[in-house]
Amino acid sequence: MGFFSFDIWQVLAWFQHELLLFAGVFFLIGAVDDIAVDGIWLWLKATGKAATPRINRSDMAERPLNGPVAVFVPAWSEASVLADTIRHMLTVWRHRDLRLYVGCYGNDPATIAAAMQAASDLYRQADPRDSGGPGGDRLRIVIHDRPGPSTKADCLNRLHRALRDDERRSGRLFSCVVFHDAEDMVDPAGLALLDEAIADGADFAQLPVEPMPQPDSRWLGSHYCEEFAEAHGKAMVVRGALGAALPAAGVGCAISRRALHQLSRKRLDGSPFDATSLTEDYEMGIAVAAMGGESRFVRARGEDGRFIATRAYFPAKLSHAVRQKTRWVHGIALQGWDRIGWHGSLAEIWMRLRDRRGPLTALVLMAGYVLLCVTALLWAAQSAGAAPAMALSPVLQWLVGANLVAFFWRAAWRFGFTAQTHGVIEGLRALLRIPLTNVIAILAGRRAIFAYARTLGGRAIEWDKTPHQTHPASIPLKAAGPARADSAQGGP
Repeated sequence: MGFFSFDIWQVLAWFQHELLLFAGVFFLIGAVDDIAVDGIWLWLKATGKAATPRINRSDMAERPLNGPVAVFVPAWSEASVLADTIRHMLTVWRHRDLRLYVGCYGNDPATIAAAMQAASDLYRQADPRDSGGPGGDRLRIVIHDRPGPSTKADCLNRLHRALRDDERRSGRLFSCVVFHDAEDMVDPAGLALLDEAIADGADFAQLPVEPMPQPDSRWLGSHYCEEFAEAHGKAMVVRGALGAALPAAGVGCAISRRALHQLSRKRLDGSPFDATSLTEDYEMGIAVAAMGGESRFVRARGEDGRFIATRAYFPAKLSHAVRQKTRWVHGIALQGWDRIGWHGSLAEIWMRLRDRRGPLTALVLMAGYVLLCVTALLWAAQSAGAAPAMALSPVLQWLVGANLVAFFWRAAWRFGFTAQTHGVIEGLRALLRIPLTNVIAILAGRRAIFAYARTLGGRAIEWDKTPHQTHPASIPLKAAGPARADSAQGGP
């Protein structure tokens, strides 16, 4: 029995050694990758190349647009938030040259009813002298000609057809298209900033995205705060400085009408997006750069010190968060490998490697947590005298030490960026949420790999969206233009 017991501990010690070597090496590679981005960001800050201008939010919000602007909002099963989004957007964005296109499906009557209710509320409180933007209205509800859910890309293509029909009827082209989701709370100055960037020569522009802390979901719903604080406070700044493509977040971003037309010409059906893509927004930003277009990450702070950003409540349930991140990993890391490939400069390839490391990160994190369990078991057995003490080699000792230093370095950056955006208390919570974010990454990586395998077997891709229950906006309604509901057969 003693001999058998000794064999078990020997096997566990060997397993611990191999796990430590595997996880330690790949954790360190990831740490070096992140530290390189940190170093570039620090250099940009030190040289003033990452300075963030301050603007008066109210003054910017009142600036006239440089041309007609369309806003696309695809919506499937969004009855709980869509009306608030429409009311808030058309209240804080009062520009006459704005038209909001909301894409709905005929088999989703609750979402259509929510859009129509918002239209009715806005119409009742509108100034009768305000004729709105091109075509005489500022809200267009577009009913898709096929049942939902298809994909978000397919819904956006339907909105694009409605926009082209409007342009043909009016004889006037929109200057750019802005993209938002059905749960977004837009910034009053956001539209003018995007319009200004496009008018200044950019083909694609992206505002920061700022998830909002959720008092009722401090751990799950709020864990997005630290991820976007670093991604849009540092990583996107570095990408822009290196000349790499800027991936679109799908919200708070704009594309010039010229660039949208070029994307449409590349496809046989004349649609700008591939309806089978799970991350059409990410691909749009990459495609604009591949065509030689200029991309800009537009950062500015208002007089209150807060970023001009798109804000929203992100998923607050574990299953919803895993589903959302599954779509990101599946679309960017796995589909992206097939659909976009590896092209461009060394900086571009480096950024694509960073974008696609999700499945590997999930594997390494899982190995790390298994390693912790095995180490705890061995430590307990050694303390009880059931297993002999085993020392780590000098190489493994160095590897463990280097990873510990890298972990505390990473934690300090996470705290700093989160605290800057959301306050010190939220920054401290971000540190406590690290194990939770790792578990979500593991679950999403696993789910994405299986979902990708099913598509290889011929399974159709559907809009695997996450539900939203609440919208953060709660403001009095002001003047806005009327709306019209169109079907595919009756007009856009």
